[in-house]
Order: sequence, then C-alpha cells, then structure tokens
Amino acid sequence: MTPLWTASEAATATGGQATGDWAVTGVSIDTRTLQPGDLFVALQAARDGHDFVAQALAKGAGAALVSRIPEGVAPDAPLLIVPDVLEGLGALGRAARARTGARVIAITGSVGKTSTKEMLRAMLAGQGHVHVAEASYNNHWGVPLTLARMPADTGIAVLEIGMNHPGEIAPLARMARPHVVLITTVAPAHLAAFGSLEGIAAEKASICQGLEPGGIAILPADLDVTPILLAAAEAAGARIETFGETRCDWHLTEARVVQDVTVVTTAAPMGGILFKVASPGRHFALNALGALATAVAVGVDPAIAAADLGRWSPPQGRGQRERIQLDPVDEDLYFELIDDAFNANPASVAAGLALFVQATPRNGIGRIEKGRRIAILGDMLELGPDEIALHRAVADHPAMAAIDLVHCVGPRSRALWEALPPPKRGDWHEAAPALVDRAAQLVDAGDVVLVKGSKSIKVSTVVDALRRLGQGQRTHDAEGS
Repeated sequence: MTPLWTASEAATATGGQATGDWAVTGVSIDTRTLQPGDLFVALQAARDGHDFVAQALAKGAGAALVSRIPEGVAPDAPLLIVPDVLEGLGALGRAARARTGARVIAITGSVGKTSTKEMLRAMLAGQGHVHVAEASYNNHWGVPLTLARMPADTGIAVLEIGMNHPGEIAPLARMARPHVVLITTVAPAHLAAFGSLEGIAAEKASICQGLEPGGIAILPADLDVTPILLAAAEAAGARIETFGETRCDWHLTEARVVQDVTVVTTAAPMGGILFKVASPGRHFALNALGALATAVAVGVDPAIAAADLGRWSPPQGRGQRERIQLDPVDEDLYFELIDDAFNANPASVAAGLALFVQATPRNGIGRIEKGRRIAILGDMLELGPDEIALHRAVADHPAMAAIDLVHCVGPRSRALWEALPPPKRGDWHEAAPALVDRAAQLVDAGDVVLVKGSKSIKVSTVVDALRRLGQGQRTHDAEGS
C-alpha cells in the first residue's frame, strides 16, 4: 500500500520532529477505530489523547502525532512531535490540500449537509479516486482530519464544513480551498451563538472566502436570506448557480412521491432532467437538486450523475426506516420505525413531520385496533432566547393534525408537550432513560414511529430500545436531515 505520509513528509509539513523512519497509511483520532498503519493523533478533547498513545502503538499504529513523549512510551517510538497537536493536524491538512490536484467541493448549511454529502458520494463514486469526509467530521478538527487523510492522487474531494460559533467557517474554508461550494439552506440553528437568521446566513456565506479563483457557488434561491449568500459569493468573485422551487438555474418543477421514492423533474441549464431519490420527501428532492448541480459543476455528466443518485440512502440516525418484527412467526405483527435521532432544529423537525405523516399505519393488526402515527421528539438545542417559543411552535405544525400521539423528551420540549391538545399528549420526561424503560408500552403492531431530537438529548437510546423489541429487519430508507 502506498504510504499516505512518510516521517520526512509529515515533519516537513508540520515543522515537527520525527523519531524514526516510519510511514503511515491512514490517520486516526480514536483507538477504538484505529487500523494498523494509522498515524494516531493525540488530540485533547474530553480526554487527553496522549493517554492513549501507548495503546495506539500496541494496536499497530504506524506513528503518533504528539506534543510530548507520553508516559509509558519509549523515546525512540515512532512519533511526530509538534508544539500543538491540533495545529499540527491543521498543518498536515493544508499540506495534503497543497499536494493534490483534486477538484474540491465544500458543503455547508443548517440542514442537510451530511445527507447531501452522501448523495455526492453516490454520484461521484464512479468518477475516479474520490475522497469524502466520514460521518459529520465538519468542525475545527474534522476538516483538517479529512484533508490529512486525503491521498495525493485524489481526483475529487467532498468536505463538510459546519459551525456553532461565529468566525468558524471561513478559516476552515480557506484551509480546504474548494473549487465549488454548496450551501444547502439557512435555518434557525445555533441561534444562541448568532442571534438572528441573518447572522447565521452571513456565517454560512463565509464559506465563499475559501473559494479558489474562478470557483463556483451553488446557492439556494428561495430563502429570505438568499441576498446575503449572493452578495458573499459575488464579493468572492464566484460564478453563481442557484437551485430551488422558484425560477432559477436549477429549478425543481415537480417532486412526486411514489411509494418510498421521490421522482423529481427539474429544469437545468442544459435542459430538463428527470431523476429519482430513494427516499420520500420534497426537501430531499431539493437537497438532491443542489447535489446534482454541484456534481455537474466539477465535470460529471448530468445524465450519469442523475442515474447514480439512486444509489444514495439516508445514513443511520438520519431517517432510516425499519420494520421491527414483534413476532418471529406472524410477519404481520410489526411496526415501522423512522430513526431520525441524530439532529434537530426547527427546519429539520418541520421537514421530518411533513414526511412522517405520509407514512400509513395499518389498522386491525395489534392490541389497539387503529394503527397510530407516534412521534417521539427530543429537545432542539442552541436556539437562543426564543428556544421555548420555537419548541411550542412545533405543536402548530400542520402535520400534527395527522399524528395520534407525541412523546417528548427534555426540559425545552415540555413547552411543546403542554401546547399539544390533551388527546395527543403522550409521555413527557426530563431525560431519555425514562422512555427507554417504557419502550414496550409505547408501540403496537401497525404503528409508525418517528424518533427525532438533538444528538445530546440521546433519543437514539429510545431508538435502540425500540429495535430490541423485535428482529430489527431493515426494509427501506426514509428521510433525514
């Protein structure tokens, strides 16, 4: 296997001191997922990564990036010693970007970043050596880690850039130096840090500051804050293409849900395009439209990209739909589970509810005669001083008329629970474990169950408990954000 980094290359890139003549084939920040031959990066987060260097080397790490020789590690162990580990990782990322001729895509947005990135992975997989960010590695360590992992012969790279405080996106964009940027949408998320939707838009738009000369910005056309995005792209000298439901460069003319597929018709710069998204939901159609425009911007044939888009399905925790079999003999005794427990903000909850009510419960199957739509909703975090009002407003979503029961988790969600009509109120609990303990009483055969909430509220543990009720046979994928 061709080395990703040699000791001399890594030392030159970081200005650090390499001990020994080593070579590594990957980069890891976690001993649990480390592969033999990886460079272990001893980041300091909840725990100091230096405490795990000896373990990483014992598991076969090719070397470790450290700021000191850790206790229990020999001075002649394969190390790269730098003054600051995070800055060293950033230097590796910048060096990896400088040595590659890859066409680089960077994605940001309040909703849909990861799903859109995975759509691009599906569309670009057949276009040569493609390097795509894993998981949601989109922050101050995730972006440099993704770059540091990028082989020199990469043809196309897809990065995800997120934020939770002002001034975070632009430095990461300048590190990534993308040829194409895509902003999926701007919605109320992280309002606690930004104070207004306009502030969020300005931060998202700062991704354009990293564009390479002659770069392209793919922007949503239908937002109140679209002018802020357009102004930032124009200031960066970008070529601008827009997508959305109004008349624009990539215009969604129709989105029809047929069973579990959305069939999309669009008017594009090169003419009409018909494509399918293997998940129901109009907002997924819009995400796909932005992804398609981005793929074409890096040179992919639109017909090939549209066909390959059908390979995509939502990642775990972002809208997977599963059939939970309650009886190993009677195949009719199951409920459907929609796992959207990774993230939540007002826009993604609204989209999730709109899709949820398109799912059809089955009557006359379980203990309860009527199949139900049951929503389990956890707190939406980082919404600022209006967080209680924003939670209460979820009760007014039109989809609520078709939802039978809503269970709520978290202190902020009590406002939602109290705003619901009494017949729709299920349980409210301060924390997820109380619902976990009641999993068997929450559902019945014939029900359709949506679980959604911010990651740290841990409604994912409710998903796990519901899965344990049956055989967990996954049948198809639904929507996520």
